[in-house]
Amino acid sequence: MSNNRRYDIDWIRVIVFDLLILYHVGMFFVPWDWEIKNNELVEWVQWPMIFINRWRLSILFVISGMGTRFALSERSAGAFLKERIVRLFVPLVAGILLVISPQIYFVRLSQGEVYSSFMQFYPDFFHGIYPEGNFSWAHLWFLPYLLVITVISIPVLLYLRQKDNQVVQRLKVVMQNHPMVLYVFMVPLLIVELFLQPYFPVNHSLWGDWYALTHYLICFLSGYTLVCIKDEFWKTVTCIRFTSLIVGVASFTALLVIWQRGSNVFVTGLVSSINQWSWILTIFGFSSRYLNKPSKLLTYRNTAVYPTYILHQTLIIWIGYQLMNSQIAVFWKFVMLLFGTLLGSWLIYELIIKRIKFLRPLFGLKG
Repeated sequence: MSNNRRYDIDWIRVIVFDLLILYHVGMFFVPWDWEIKNNELVEWVQWPMIFINRWRLSILFVISGMGTRFALSERSAGAFLKERIVRLFVPLVAGILLVISPQIYFVRLSQGEVYSSFMQFYPDFFHGIYPEGNFSWAHLWFLPYLLVITVISIPVLLYLRQKDNQVVQRLKVVMQNHPMVLYVFMVPLLIVELFLQPYFPVNHSLWGDWYALTHYLICFLSGYTLVCIKDEFWKTVTCIRFTSLIVGVASFTALLVIWQRGSNVFVTGLVSSINQWSWILTIFGFSSRYLNKPSKLLTYRNTAVYPTYILHQTLIIWIGYQLMNSQIAVFWKFVMLLFGTLLGSWLIYELIIKRIKFLRPLFGLKG
């Protein structure tokens, strides 16, 4: 398994994290609640963000499940968990202390609080939980969620990786004759959408976040299972890519109508789940067809993506704090914010993190 590298998975991972940066830059300009806001909001920007928001986080956990199958390979559970802790928990702690603390500092400055310097603020970072207090893991919530999901999934992961596992073999046979069986993986997502989503709003604090945690767990296990099916999955998802694209467009259009006119909970949940899973299948289908090839750019980007993810939101908020009350046109603010974040992330990675050995594991890189 470890030798059968899928370059399309790496490309999807890189592209989805690029979209995450673009999405968080957009949050500076839309009316939705966020840490810091421009003095002029732009209503129409929220529509492409709504489209991306339907699947962007779910596909990250699907990809994480796929990557876990390759990482687990023939390792023991103990060795695998040790590696996951180093790759997830260590960057989480380092990120909170080194990256999130200045992020909250600039948020508080934008809200009118007065500090003579970041060092004066730093002790206050440990007072209370954000937003009432200051302590937060902010955008790094993905790391503890993925770590918890990985730990509780270990028995299932070990079971599914068994040679000639009956569940995997049956799925493979059915998939050969009925490609649309891939939509069966949507059913658990629909159940969670109907029975948990109305009662447990997403809070990304882990505690009490039962809908999000369960939803992402299902996505993670789905990705892991699909990779266990191997070539049959990739052939099937490539085969149905145009069908899933049509279903994705139609279901998103239906969602827009439902949001305007209203509908019952079941219909909304059904259309939402179909839409989300259709776009995930579409992305895998077209990526399998066109992106499963190595390149030097992919090798570089795939290594840089983890540190860039850790750094990006703090840079957005720092630059946004400088721009938020200026009279510069929105377009130029967007350009400055996006390219400033990308350039800043790259420079910090290339000139500091990449080259200082003890910093590498703090940002998820091998020593």
